[in-house]
Amino acid sequence: MKKIVLLFGLLCFTLVAATAQTFRGLDKSPMDMAYYPDDYAHDRKFAPAKIGTDKAMVRVTYTRPAKNNREIFGKLVPYGKVWRAGANEAPEIKFYQDVTIGGKKIPAGNYALLTIPNEKEWTIILSSDLDQWGAYSYNEALDVARVNVPVQKIDNALENFSIQFAKKDDKNAIMYLGWDTTAVAVPISL
Repeated sequence: MKKIVLLFGLLCFTLVAATAQTFRGLDKSPMDMAYYPDDYAHDRKFAPAKIGTDKAMVRVTYTRPAKNNREIFGKLVPYGKVWRAGANEAPEIKFYQDVTIGGKKIPAGNYALLTIPNEKEWTIILSSDLDQWGAYSYNEALDVARVNVPVQKIDNALENFSIQFAKKDDKNAIMYLGWDTTAVAVPISL
């Protein structure tokens, strides 16, 4: 009886091990989401009194590539070319309300967030072409807005590309995009 149980256990282990080998490895560029106000989705569910009747201003869904000891801007991400601001699919930015970015009025809605990095400034692009892989099928005719913002150097290198929001005042926020020792600040206002 012991031999049958042992044989059955060995057979089950072999089947599980064989099945497990068909899984791919984890994606090195995990998906992330940034809100303004920060933690809006969490607070809406678990602390509604904290947000009151306020609506979210913006949400960005993107994928965070890692530096992995690589030279990023000017090498991995070439200067002067459209970049998807992350990895995999182009990030999607959702404005819950009409906003203004760089003096340009943007209607509430969903857009692809693309950039053109350069050494001293980046061009931030909002495109109506959603669900595109990278920026390979980028079509300038579908641009909703383009805004230029200066590059800032940061002291502590960021291992992963990141997007975060900061409050400027009740009607203004800053969207920060950063990776390695480079960051840009994009002002957004209601």
